[in-house]
Amino acid sequence: MTKSIPRVSVKASIAQTGATVPAGAGVPPAELFGRDIFSLKLMRQRLPKSVYQRLLSTIENDSPISPADADVIASAMKDWAIERGATHFTHWFQPLTGLTAEKHDAFLTPTPQGEIINEFSGKMLIKGEPDASSFPSGGIRSTFEARGYTAWDPTSPAFLLRSGGSTTLYVPSIFLSHTGEALDAKTPLLRSQEAVSRQAIRILRFFGDDAPTRVRAMVGPEQEYFLVDRRLYSLRPDLIMAGRTVFGAPAAKGQELEDHYFGAINPRNLAFMAEVENRLWALGIPARTRHNEVAPAQFELAPLYEQVNLAVDHNMLVLKILRDTAAEFGLACLLHEKPYAGVNGSGKHNNWSLCDDLGNNLVDPGPTPWANPRFMVFLAAVLRAVHIYSIPLRIGVTGAGNDHRLGANEAPPAILSVFLGDQLTDVIKAYSDGGKNGPDSWRTGAMAPGVSAMAPLARDITDRNRTSPFAFTGNKFEFRAVGSSQSIAPANIALNAAVACALDDIASELEKAAAGGLTPEAAAFKVLPGFFEKHLPVVFNGNNYDPAWEVEAGRRGLWNLKDTVVSLEHFTDPEVKDVYIRHGVLTERELTARQDILLENYIKVVLVEARLIRGLGRSSILPVALDSLKKAADLVNSLKGAGLSPAGNPQVKLAESLGELSGRLSADLDELDAQFEKVEGVHEPLAAAKAVRDTLLPLMLRVREHVDALELLIDDNRWPLPKYWELLWQ
Repeated sequence: MTKSIPRVSVKASIAQTGATVPAGAGVPPAELFGRDIFSLKLMRQRLPKSVYQRLLSTIENDSPISPADADVIASAMKDWAIERGATHFTHWFQPLTGLTAEKHDAFLTPTPQGEIINEFSGKMLIKGEPDASSFPSGGIRSTFEARGYTAWDPTSPAFLLRSGGSTTLYVPSIFLSHTGEALDAKTPLLRSQEAVSRQAIRILRFFGDDAPTRVRAMVGPEQEYFLVDRRLYSLRPDLIMAGRTVFGAPAAKGQELEDHYFGAINPRNLAFMAEVENRLWALGIPARTRHNEVAPAQFELAPLYEQVNLAVDHNMLVLKILRDTAAEFGLACLLHEKPYAGVNGSGKHNNWSLCDDLGNNLVDPGPTPWANPRFMVFLAAVLRAVHIYSIPLRIGVTGAGNDHRLGANEAPPAILSVFLGDQLTDVIKAYSDGGKNGPDSWRTGAMAPGVSAMAPLARDITDRNRTSPFAFTGNKFEFRAVGSSQSIAPANIALNAAVACALDDIASELEKAAAGGLTPEAAAFKVLPGFFEKHLPVVFNGNNYDPAWEVEAGRRGLWNLKDTVVSLEHFTDPEVKDVYIRHGVLTERELTARQDILLENYIKVVLVEARLIRGLGRSSILPVALDSLKKAADLVNSLKGAGLSPAGNPQVKLAESLGELSGRLSADLDELDAQFEKVEGVHEPLAAAKAVRDTLLPLMLRVREHVDALELLIDDNRWPLPKYWELLWQ
């Protein structure tokens, strides 16, 4: 009798699993929203009026906060947190791991009388001192130099998180080395925000708009993810350690019927989503949309727009809450860009715009954009940013995980182009003709459903191009290349910095033209056509997946950086360095450190996957394959022993196939072992990354091909790893 393997028994228990009722079921969102943040409303209630006004100025105008005010704020924050059950606080920061970090300290302080008091001073609020030696620094810090500092970011509200029966006050912070250099994603993000604000205000002032004082990048990051039953997940070491399946034959049914996309959400997953939303709303995160995505077991969560600083913090919290809540519901949330081969991967669409502090969206075309030189300046700046500063944007989405996704027929290609749609492209042409005549079809027309009871539907100014990496979608730009597991900070740092440089370049030309006696509008009509003509090659309104586009893009001189390694080779090109250094977003040392960190991360990720393939291949797959081969061979020999001809017997063919695949698998595992040792001996980061890409990855793919072929041959009751149909269809 064949011994049952774990995955077989797990399938039976999954079939009996029902939906869990969310803890916050029945509580109106309005009551939940912001419950666990130290919000402006709470600050106004708990702080002296003068302190509140100065803190508000810090948040809105970037003015520094005084130590005296920090003491008052810390006391009020502590009292609120303790009232809600908090016992500890932590400076929550974003080191260069792509994740978040935290060190918890109790509020308590002993007294000489042997008692304790709760203490949280302004000094403790403003600065923390975690050990910095084990965080990646790219050479900025040596391993024996451990001092680093966290510093409170007052522009992002403190919040409470509950886990394991403990409640902790989280203080969003930046992370600096002992030398004052940025060791995190947050510091350059804030610098990039200030840089783009300065240059945008410069444009507004040029056109006589003196009312706004700040311009903020606004971001709404859509988040895609997969869910899998945790019992099956626990049987896949590759999912646990690498986030993706290194082996797995395609299921009989994938996404080809397109029946999962926007389909009805099953009760178990819906209960999970509802609990996630309740927790996000309590943290003031405006989660609004949930739906089934294209691939089976794939889903999406989308929030409303926020200032980029909040959007980054909130997206990191979204990732944590998705993972934590999934575990509580007996699920695992997969955030890898490509957890399963052959089905859609996951990304997050970074919807970006610029708004002034009066609420005006600077990339909204309005009713007559060809007569709105201010909008045309910002449009030209975005085109210039994507065109000549495309390498920093591409670097902002690099990573070993995203390499499996970018360029496949599911995600934007590695060639960065801008989709504007025919109407906005016509607007550019009209502006270049002097702006006298706009396109006749601008924001006109309606769709008639052909149903008597239904009113005509307004038609948007552009269609949606799902293949474009950078698409204009009415009043914002959607940067679609960010990976699902990645922080959105690097992409937005690059985008803000690139647009700041582009605005700087355009403003200089406008000011020069105005100095010659032209009005601002006349200066714009003189200067902008040249920018549009130069950067129109980056506009592509067609199918980015068409192989002909790659050829056309090359003819236009657009970069095609197909993987992480080739992208990072250009990190220190002069034009790339200029984007980050010109406006103080990064120093040269901070920039080169990030290049080393990204290369090392790429190498480590692939080496982990290679170890998994070697280990699983030898300990789980090859023994089962050889045992299956022995059984097939024994049957063939028994036929011969009985005097029967094995010719034409399916066991002969099976034995031959198993023997051939097992031999290839063993040989390629031996080769992978040998090449792995060679790669480990390469110590220069770029050379090592190239060796990993060019030597290990092809071998890893070959091993996978053998294993996936064996999966289709070996008795289902003997295969050790949960299969794709089990993982994807629950």
